[in-house]
Amino acid sequence: MSNNNNPSPILNIYKASRSIKRTQASLYNSLHSIHEDSIFVSEIAQLWPGLPLVANLRCGLWYSRRFESNCYFKSTDGHTNNLSFNTGRLNFHLALFAGQRGGCMIVDSTRKGKRFPDSMSKTIPIWTCVLNRATLNYRNRMDGINKPMEGVDSSAQNSDTTAHEAPKWDSSLHLPLWVPDTEKARIESKLDGWVEQLETSGADISSISSVLKKPLRPLWISQKTVIWLNEVPDYDSWDFTPIILISASASSDIYRQQTSSEFSWNYIAGAGDDEESWARGLTPNLFWNNVYDLINSGPDVCNQKVAAIVEKDRVYRAQRGQNAPQVSVKPTKLRSTCSTNIQDQPLDTGMENGTSEELLDNENGIYWLGLTNLGVCATGCDFKASNVDAILNCDQNQALFTLKDSEAHLHLPIMNSKFDRFSLQRNLPSALNFAKLHLKAGKRLAVCCNSGEDISVCVGLAILMSLFTVEGVYDDGKFFKETQITKLDMRQRLIFICKYAVNARPSRGNLKQVFSFLAGASP
Repeated sequence: MSNNNNPSPILNIYKASRSIKRTQASLYNSLHSIHEDSIFVSEIAQLWPGLPLVANLRCGLWYSRRFESNCYFKSTDGHTNNLSFNTGRLNFHLALFAGQRGGCMIVDSTRKGKRFPDSMSKTIPIWTCVLNRATLNYRNRMDGINKPMEGVDSSAQNSDTTAHEAPKWDSSLHLPLWVPDTEKARIESKLDGWVEQLETSGADISSISSVLKKPLRPLWISQKTVIWLNEVPDYDSWDFTPIILISASASSDIYRQQTSSEFSWNYIAGAGDDEESWARGLTPNLFWNNVYDLINSGPDVCNQKVAAIVEKDRVYRAQRGQNAPQVSVKPTKLRSTCSTNIQDQPLDTGMENGTSEELLDNENGIYWLGLTNLGVCATGCDFKASNVDAILNCDQNQALFTLKDSEAHLHLPIMNSKFDRFSLQRNLPSALNFAKLHLKAGKRLAVCCNSGEDISVCVGLAILMSLFTVEGVYDDGKFFKETQITKLDMRQRLIFICKYAVNARPSRGNLKQVFSFLAGASP
């Protein structure tokens, strides 16, 4: 019989393995791994310098000093039992960007020992195929409307187009070789339904059609990809618009110890993933501003260096009246989490010759939703320099705002649905009353939350649906009072928001609260 007073050998082994894993997944190892993988990303980017580099949020954002834009494709949309085309994450700005620049390169990574995350293996290929088919359907409809009238001799025109016939528009599904045929068949069986879903959602397919000269098509590059440098093709020579998918990290599960200068460190695949568990408040922007100092600091003092950098940045924000929460860290746990209030500064998604430039107040980080006088942003925005008349702060933290009208600020500390299932729903009546008061007077209202990507977007969605027509015209709620709200209505308005707020990432739980409130309030 075993002695109950002695700990189980199995438990001791478990604790030992956890301790080893915790040591290996240190902050210094994560940052050094990211820096090493960024060299590979930079080398691939130099092969096609004319193509813009784009980060797939959030993991991909760590792997380069500068991105021209970002996108948001979730791996869960490509999971075997959860295949979907999500109209809440259309990433239309990316399609427009790729069409204008002849393609793009997307950077992401994965911890799971795969060469590519599911976002690259399936989510993005599904997205390119659905957009290609919707574009082809739109052009066919337009050709039917604009076809020559009866009795008009168009033989000369026909002979000319035959001699210079445009290449066939490829709307087939392109998946990497490692996706099994059974799963490819499952995806293909759903494509027509997803195309119909996109076409009925109210998305502006005409803008995609006007920009895309060639169909979108994904290509995959990882650290195992063999590229002959003397045979790198010119992307202009391809008969498609390339979406080059760069998986930043090595896929090997074998733990590798590296030595650089006087320090040893352990490589972590996909180290940029799940930043709350390891980054201790450090953001990609802060990392790249201090990269050499951090890498050269060594594992013993790296944590202190990061703490000093994060605190210096917090003080800088606080002195300017920006959102500056304290960072709480629990280093004794393997997957310790920082405060839920830690977020990056608003991302600069302005694009050269792109469509986002005119939608985003680049200096202040505010996404204005068309001509509605309604904008969404993070609480860290510089409201002093922006043309904002009223601020609805949905962050849990109070912030200092300087406005001409002292009553033009309302603080509603709304919690994420993960922590309070009804926090957003409880606060929506107050938010709508405040919005109505200022929008009715023609004032410009900014709705902010700690990230500017979730709660503020959901509150903005509720305001749009409650106080505006489908065309985005303020009507004091008349249309809303006469309409029974459906999920399709909400999806269409969310697409309208995402057209402008390209960083929008509303969570499913918060969207459910918005729909429950609107469905209960509408007749």
